[in-house]
Amino acid sequence: MKRILALLLLLVSAASQAATKVEQVRLAAASDITRVVFHLSASSTYKLFSLPNPNRVVVDIADARFATSLAGVDFTGSAVKTLRTGPRDGGALRIVLEVNGKPKPKSFILQPSEGQGYRLVVDLESPGVVNQAQAVPSPLPTPVTVPVVNATPNVAAAPPVENMAASPVPANNADETLRDLVIAIDAGHGGVDPGAIGPRGTQEKDVVLAISRQLESLIRAEPGMRPVMVRDGDYFVRLRDRVNKARDGKADLLISIHADAVNERSAKGSSVYVLSSRGASSEAARWLAEKENASDLVGGVSLDDKDGVLKSVLLDLSQTASIEASLTAGGQVLRYLKDVNQLHRHRVEQAGFVVLKAPDIPSMLVETAFISNPDEERKLGSAAHQRQLALAILSGVKDYFRTHAPPGTKLALWNSSRQHVVARGDTLSGIADRYGISIAQLRVSNKISGDRLPLGGVLRIPSSDGT
Repeated sequence: MKRILALLLLLVSAASQAATKVEQVRLAAASDITRVVFHLSASSTYKLFSLPNPNRVVVDIADARFATSLAGVDFTGSAVKTLRTGPRDGGALRIVLEVNGKPKPKSFILQPSEGQGYRLVVDLESPGVVNQAQAVPSPLPTPVTVPVVNATPNVAAAPPVENMAASPVPANNADETLRDLVIAIDAGHGGVDPGAIGPRGTQEKDVVLAISRQLESLIRAEPGMRPVMVRDGDYFVRLRDRVNKARDGKADLLISIHADAVNERSAKGSSVYVLSSRGASSEAARWLAEKENASDLVGGVSLDDKDGVLKSVLLDLSQTASIEASLTAGGQVLRYLKDVNQLHRHRVEQAGFVVLKAPDIPSMLVETAFISNPDEERKLGSAAHQRQLALAILSGVKDYFRTHAPPGTKLALWNSSRQHVVARGDTLSGIADRYGISIAQLRVSNKISGDRLPLGGVLRIPSSDGT
């Protein structure tokens, strides 16, 4: 009998040691998304589902136990009301998030990186719904896009979103009928095509994917904007398929990320390219010749019932408008890139790159640096420099869409309402200059006494006459 009891105690002890522990819970909230991160002692399988009355999001983690405290976790301004846990049959751990509204849950697991272990990330997306209190984001780990490890959620895994430093949008501007602005991000090369290779062996396909992922995270954190990754892993995508994927995603802008290379190692700097007129002319004929592509080319207008001449004229007008928009947007991006890297070309260049040839999507190709230059190759391998490049590209894109947001998008409404969401690096003088008003007008309209601006805060921008 003693032997049996001893064996049972041993088995219980072993099971306790084998269980995955939830060692920490972290939460961050933005305008339309709340991120909850569970730090795990080991990888585990889990299930994610929702329950109504009251609205709850439930996470069942296999062979796990809760080994932390919720002290210090602030739910203010988030989609989560309360969080409770309890054991389930078979040693599973159930985590119940009681939520406001009916947020759409998505989840993924991050592999260990940079000194951190496994993390189960649950994103609660509430499009068009603004949190009642402004949340201050907690410093979450910077995620890396990785495959889900031993996970079996019953919803699709979401791509990573970076620290939730997104800017909240005023409640009176949250219109669920409006759509997000869609930015297609194309990481050049991939898979069997490594692209250019630097003197130290750095492959272009790897660094441009890293920069693209940084840009994806930044765009995803922007209110009213949504990224679409043309390539989100190390695989090959044909050039025409890259264009088609951007069109399938209904992109408002396509950004193709590259790293240049030439025989002369001293060549350096960043460049931005858009489609040339010659490239557009040859492409128009190809699009019109392909029946399957001709049905929806000009901003959603079908060309099927048009005669040949009218088709050509409409497509030419669409391409001309796209090139002009590309030149303007590319110029804004180039303006910010010069603060991060020396420019190889000080104006936007035009060429016949295939990836730029969507007739109805403004497109640009960004040569971030020369990977053939040893110094620039080294910087391209730096995560900090990759982020700076991504921030520069995002800043240019945001500046462009402040005045060119497509009708029907949230940004178009917010821009028309003359409001500014405070971003990192913003100052009163800089905001005043951008909108052509005085600092005094800005202070009076927003009752600002000091010089400190709250990150994510929304400022009312008065007209030049003070109204």
